[in-house]
Amino acid sequence: MLPKDAAIAVVGRHIHFNAAVLDTFDVKGCEPRHYDMLVLSAAIEFADRRWMRPLGWRRTLDVTVPVIDLKTWQKPDVLKTLHSVLNHLTGDAWRLTFVQAKNLSPIGSRQIPLDFGKAKTFAVAYSDGLDSRAVSALSGNEDEALCIRVAGNRQRRKKGDSYFTQIPFKVKGYRGNESSFRSRGFQFAAVTAIAAQLSGVTRIIVPESGQGALGPVLLPLHNIYSDYRNHPTFFRKMERFTKAVLDYRVRFDQPRLWSTKGQTLRAFLGIVGKSEQHLTSTHSCWQTRRIVNVGGRKQCGLCAACLLRRLSLHAAGVNEASGTYVVSNLAASDASKALSVIPQKADRDIMVEYGSVGARHLQHLAEMADLPNDALRAHASQIAAATEATYEETLTKLRTMLVTHAGEWRVFLSAQGDQGFLKSWMDGGRYGRSE
Repeated sequence: MLPKDAAIAVVGRHIHFNAAVLDTFDVKGCEPRHYDMLVLSAAIEFADRRWMRPLGWRRTLDVTVPVIDLKTWQKPDVLKTLHSVLNHLTGDAWRLTFVQAKNLSPIGSRQIPLDFGKAKTFAVAYSDGLDSRAVSALSGNEDEALCIRVAGNRQRRKKGDSYFTQIPFKVKGYRGNESSFRSRGFQFAAVTAIAAQLSGVTRIIVPESGQGALGPVLLPLHNIYSDYRNHPTFFRKMERFTKAVLDYRVRFDQPRLWSTKGQTLRAFLGIVGKSEQHLTSTHSCWQTRRIVNVGGRKQCGLCAACLLRRLSLHAAGVNEASGTYVVSNLAASDASKALSVIPQKADRDIMVEYGSVGARHLQHLAEMADLPNDALRAHASQIAAATEATYEETLTKLRTMLVTHAGEWRVFLSAQGDQGFLKSWMDGGRYGRSE
């Protein structure tokens, strides 16, 4: 008998596999455990988004997953490494149990060899964002990159794409109770690892630059568990789990960990044949369609992702077209004036909340550059252990990245003027020159 608050996620009803996309995984080397891993990723998403977090953040989540290769999933090392990576990533207590599935895997019977024309040397979780565009190009020739799409919907294809064009499933029926969705990092890493193994690639490039990879852990929001989705400690745990379950060793490489996004974009522009248009055609915004569809499809310009984008492009000397953002004028003296193009007050309030939190995060990250070594010791030690570097070397690189960010942020703020609402937010206001 199921517990009172239990829920059942049914494949075909709550977990929908896209047959055409799933078919791209049906290649030589595909085994039942690969399909099991996709079902597991979907089940984890369902649980993570179905049950709302308490004020203390941590939940205990009991999840039973039917799998085809039960023997593999019951191995002690698989269970240990799986619980370790999920608990670390989401801040919850996961209790996963595996049972024998009644059906066979829908993929794995064809065993058709992959033919890329030229062997791939690295994989990258690719989106239409700045980091993936720039870091993919910085990591090797275009025809050497295995671009794995980790979006839930089909994106514009990159030259040479033919496989792994999107996540092959969608999860529904969780009623949207919990929005944090920290397990997204596991989902992305799992799909990328599967595609890498099927393609014979062991090096997986994580494109996030320093502010995005380390900032959420260096400066967690009040009473919220640190976000480890792009942190080296998560990737080391994910590597151990992948080795245990797939018997395949991958390495999640973070080549821009110690660079700001601005430095990464400048390095990209130094590549022969790359132009500003390659960067300005990307998309970074987190906001909903209702907000960004004001006057045509745009980016909001004020969420944390947009602010980091605008800061970084400014640092790289790139100017975007005036109609790129809904909230285009960051030099406006009053936030209400800048947001007046958004018709609904509730949407304007959301934008002010997101924008003020994002701007203060970038400000506080800049202020960390002036902290004494002791204040950075715990972070530097944690990163050093995960990257197999010395504490001294890691501390130096961490401080250098923070100092660089601080300089870029200071110049960006100055460009908005002393009377701009961003400056007001740094002084404690949220709705204009004063509250």
